[in-house]
Amino acid sequence: MMHNPPWRATLDRMPSADRSRLHALAWTAWAASAAVCVYAAPSAVYGTVILLACTLVVESCGRTGALGRTYGLFVAIGAIFGVVRVAITTLTTHGVGVTLFRWPFVFTLPHLLGGFTVGGTFERDVLLQSIAEAYTITVFIAVFAAWNAVVSHHEALRAVPRAFHEPALVVTVAIAFVPSTLTTLRAVQEAERARTGGVVRRRGALRRRVIPVLETGLERAVALAESMDARGLGHSTPSREERTSAWTMLVALLAAAGGLVALISRASTAAVALFVVSGAAGTVAIVIGSRAQRRVRYRPRPFTGTDLAVIAVSAIAPLAVGWAAIAGESSLHWTPTRLEVPQVSVLLVVALTSLLAPLLTLRHATARSATAPVDTAMDRHESVAREPAWTR
Repeated sequence: MMHNPPWRATLDRMPSADRSRLHALAWTAWAASAAVCVYAAPSAVYGTVILLACTLVVESCGRTGALGRTYGLFVAIGAIFGVVRVAITTLTTHGVGVTLFRWPFVFTLPHLLGGFTVGGTFERDVLLQSIAEAYTITVFIAVFAAWNAVVSHHEALRAVPRAFHEPALVVTVAIAFVPSTLTTLRAVQEAERARTGGVVRRRGALRRRVIPVLETGLERAVALAESMDARGLGHSTPSREERTSAWTMLVALLAAAGGLVALISRASTAAVALFVVSGAAGTVAIVIGSRAQRRVRYRPRPFTGTDLAVIAVSAIAPLAVGWAAIAGESSLHWTPTRLEVPQVSVLLVVALTSLLAPLLTLRHATARSATAPVDTAMDRHESVAREPAWTR
């Protein structure tokens, strides 16, 4: 009878903070499905359904580390930006709705800053429309925050094409900035409470917290830079394939920029041609750049049936929203010009519940933990005895 290697049992017992429930590409496909639904169905009702689905997925499948605790923070930041956007919109947009009152000040910004008129009338239609748009933006941020809380960034970095390994590494380090700062701030607060015996001291609290957090962040950045430099990141000279890939990607970016300019100028034929050139050049650059990289992926995580099932079930939501858009469903968009309850399609709400597909992993994890062998001292002794001598 063949025994599983000891590292396989370790992975089976690994907590969610160290190992994500799904493959990184499965989580990315789930988040992409949710983002497409938010973009195609910006109604507040459907946005609320998507927001609740993301929150439930994070609460059930979120990782227990620092990255898993940033969901609420990102949603709060999105809400703050939404409030700022509502304030700016209501102060600078006039003459499109019912006037509620007038601001006591009116002034015009210079042409260098846009020449907007700040103040004047405060209109109901502008307020309602800006609130609806800010809510949609907040739901977009919530989708990204949910992906950030449930995915394994290490696996996501390994899953990107090899041509984008360095940019993906930079993005991963940037994403990890917020949770690492929160962890440092929490440690500073605990150390302060330990020094004062639990007594809260308000005076000078900002200075006592900001300076240690800043100092720790700089030390962590220097240590990370030294570690990456010791591993030889960026030391090798670019090969011929890498230079060709870089120039081809530059052509793709220039073609995409030209396509945007043509699209703004309403030159549809030229825009389509430039976008096709951009897509073709980008694909060639990725293929050439990936072949130039000789990075070996050690023990990659394979796709499982659960991953494929989550991707397939999550795809039901964007497909249903796309079908409703083609059919001319009026409830997808809500213009809050009047205080009316938005229209709702029960079938679309049911289809959006397919974004709860990651909850399928809970049953699988429960069954696996119930059938997993107990890690006793005798089992550990036998597993060590079966290992070769050079691995001990």
